[in-house]
Amino acid sequence: MSHMTDPSAWQAMFRAAPEGASPVAGLLKDAGATIPPQALESLRNDYLQKAAGLWQEFLAGKTPSLTDRRFAAPEWLSNPMSAFSAASYLLNAEFLTAMADAVETGPRERQKIRFAVQQMVDAMSPANFLATNPEAQQQLIDTKGESLTRGLANMMTDMQKGRISLSDESAFEVGRNVATTPGQVVFENELFQLIQYTPATPTVHQLPLLMMPPCINKFYILDLQPENSVVRYTVEQGHTVFLVSWRNPDASMGATTWDDYVENGAIKAIEVTRAISGSDKVNAFGFCVGGTIMSTALAVLAARGEQPAASLTLLTTLLDFEDTGVLEVFIDETQVAMREKALAKGGLMPGRDLATTFSSLRPNDLVWNYVQSNYLKGKEPPPFDLLYWNSDSTNLPGPMFCWYLRNTYLENSLKEPGKLTVAGAPVDLGAIEAPVFVYGSKEDHIVPWSAAYGSMHILNPKNAQANRFVMGASGHIAGVINPASKNKRSYWTNDAGAAPKGKGKAMGKAAASAQEWFNGATEHKGSWWPEWAAFLAEHGGKEVKAPAKAGSKAYQPIEPAPGRYVKVRAD
Repeated sequence: MSHMTDPSAWQAMFRAAPEGASPVAGLLKDAGATIPPQALESLRNDYLQKAAGLWQEFLAGKTPSLTDRRFAAPEWLSNPMSAFSAASYLLNAEFLTAMADAVETGPRERQKIRFAVQQMVDAMSPANFLATNPEAQQQLIDTKGESLTRGLANMMTDMQKGRISLSDESAFEVGRNVATTPGQVVFENELFQLIQYTPATPTVHQLPLLMMPPCINKFYILDLQPENSVVRYTVEQGHTVFLVSWRNPDASMGATTWDDYVENGAIKAIEVTRAISGSDKVNAFGFCVGGTIMSTALAVLAARGEQPAASLTLLTTLLDFEDTGVLEVFIDETQVAMREKALAKGGLMPGRDLATTFSSLRPNDLVWNYVQSNYLKGKEPPPFDLLYWNSDSTNLPGPMFCWYLRNTYLENSLKEPGKLTVAGAPVDLGAIEAPVFVYGSKEDHIVPWSAAYGSMHILNPKNAQANRFVMGASGHIAGVINPASKNKRSYWTNDAGAAPKGKGKAMGKAAASAQEWFNGATEHKGSWWPEWAAFLAEHGGKEVKAPAKAGSKAYQPIEPAPGRYVKVRAD
């Protein structure tokens, strides 16, 4: 039995080891961090006491209680050794985590240590190994070895793919049963295709909606299946919807910059949308980094004397990068400089590397869960549209990626008026004159909801009472993709500082901080989508007859949605 699952071995080690020695001592030394002797002694004593109690229970034949869902199957409790192994692991994991939390160092360094320790702890779970997983062993017996054969075959297939299969990928095809909302590609350049969706109502709001998805992963997270498609829902609400489908970069795009994404991407999309619709104004929309690109583009246009946005919607978007959550562990001067040395002058950031990074943020859900199921038990992953999308990676041009890392995540310069110049113009996000709908997800590990709330103090400062913040339950993706028809989860609003619809006078003082906003917020059952629909309707202009066909004389339809670009895979 390994040291990770045997408390008696740990007890002997701690009694014999010099003060401060531990399985993470090397990690702490490398990070220049220490644990106060008194805190370490307290943790050690607590651990030894609990380990002794667990050992006594084992000798007495008492089955320990296992509350962790990784050990919820009856096989873990029916075998005393397996139950003891799991309980020992949980105790040792608790100790290591407590040690990481007790280090004396800065908050960023502590988070890195905590992250590294958590990666080690999650990897060492007895559920991850055939020799210590009673569920997998029982499966092996029940199938007369077939589960192991299937598991090895699954592992070999995934090794060829270079990634773990999270979903039955044969169940989905872009354009067949995901990304199926009807429409036409009405423009394309080297960076993106612009899709105009077919109206679903006889009349539409006069002002079009331009949707800017992230360029990390594909746009169809916003257009999965009909029942959970943000695009389809918005079209059904009576909006003429245009959407940017980013190209999946190949070697020919290796020199593409952030300026290119703003000028030839977002600004060009705004220009074409205005030309086709005949409207001077658009309702602008950005999701995650798509929101960062859209906001930057609108600031550049403001510097040029243009205000094309009637409103701006930002979903799980960072403009103030002071708090970037757990992603901070990957971003410091050393790591950014390393990327710049490799990619700043050209090349690609592989989508596979980005996917691995994001999976490491939730390893039990997106790595080890599938190691256990696919490889140890020989099962096939079930079809799941969101996880199919999650595995459909995109590359990023090196120069664009490096600019983004340094100027936002590392130096947090985007929020500072005039500090950055993009596409030849000084960037001042506060110069965007448009009411803003900001959405954050309560359990978002990529864009903490409080960081998303920070945009409320950056955008539209001259008419801040017209801005609106809504927080939804769940995480970065699942919180956003929460269809109104399913009435699932919940969301929070706080209208104390908002203006009544159609009026400019505020009802009260806007919350100074995210926590203050939350303290006064009200929870509602169901989806936040209708709240956003009401905001869009308010800023959508009068009702007009729906356009009879897509495009215009200058911008003829090129091909049906979802277009070619979205179908190009990084692997």
